[in-house]
Order: sequence, then C-alpha cells, then structure tokens
Amino acid sequence: MPLTIPDSLLEQARLTEQAAKIEIACRLFQAHRLSLWQAAQWAQLSRVEMEAELLRRSIPLYEVTEEQLSVELAAMDRLGIPG
Repeated sequence: MPLTIPDSLLEQARLTEQAAKIEIACRLFQAHRLSLWQAAQWAQLSRVEMEAELLRRSIPLYEVTEEQLSVELAAMDRLGIPG
C-alpha cells in the first residue's frame, strides 16, 4: 500500500520527498520498528549513508540490553578476562 504525503505538508515541514523518507526511516529505526537495513531501503540509502544519517541525529546504531551485557560479562568471567 503506497503512502502519500501531500506536497503542501512537505512544504510546511520544509522537507523534500527524499528528506521525508530519511526522517521517517530514522524515526522508525529509533523506535525499533525497522532494522538498519530496512530503514536504509525505505530511505533509498546505502547502509553506510543510513548510519551517517542516524549518527547525525544522535540516534545510536546499536543498543546493548542488560541481558546482552550479562551474557558478555559471564563469558568474560569464564575466559578469565577481568571486567
């Protein structure tokens, strides 16, 4: 299903069609609704270009959960690596 944004709304927001696609992709990525690759595809950008857009907006590329951190710390303990 195509999404249509009226030209008048884009003008009010001072966005081009491409800038709106990038903005939407960044917000959906930030909300964990799209993966990095999906967001890049939506915005019609390469992965590297999408990463740059996210970083420009101070949106982290990766978020570490407490569970992931616990797993990593446990692995370090098993290997004898000081944490």
